[in-house]
Amino acid sequence: MKFEPTQFDGVWLITLEPRGDERGYLMRTYCEPTFRAHGLTTHWPQCNETLTTRRGSIRGMHWQKAPHGEAKLVRCSQGRIWDVVVDVRQGASTFGQWQAFELDASRPQQLHIPPGFAHGFQTLSDHAVLHYQMGELYRPDGAAGCRWDDPALAIPWPLPVADLSARDAGLPLLAEAFDS
Repeated sequence: MKFEPTQFDGVWLITLEPRGDERGYLMRTYCEPTFRAHGLTTHWPQCNETLTTRRGSIRGMHWQKAPHGEAKLVRCSQGRIWDVVVDVRQGASTFGQWQAFELDASRPQQLHIPPGFAHGFQTLSDHAVLHYQMGELYRPDGAAGCRWDDPALAIPWPLPVADLSARDAGLPLLAEAFDS
């Protein structure tokens, strides 16, 4: 695995290294000592997978509030997405800043997102599948989010929005997300 730092401490783009032969390949997606050496999350009590069937769909922007903040290890195993992280750590010098990454099943990469970052994505293909390893169990009382189209964030989503859940459409602006 090759670890590439991003503009945010703790957010890493990880390129996986498939080893193949005539049968196919084997690819390590997680190694506890290697992750620990990079200061990354090594405890993954929950794994999730999403299928988003329509190109242009958006999921996000989501996070879990402290004390149940969750790290995520995200990999696109089918299709292609535009993955976005937003710093939601109040008081951080990079609060409200975002960075995007194109994750494509044909390129073996994954994204490590530490607690304190909102996460969302837009599908760039039909039938995009994402695999998430979660650093905490999901807690409905800790669920938080902000609008995908918050003018203060000004995220330039690459495609017109095809689908959006009612929950995501009703999320507050980032500036209002900490009032409740």
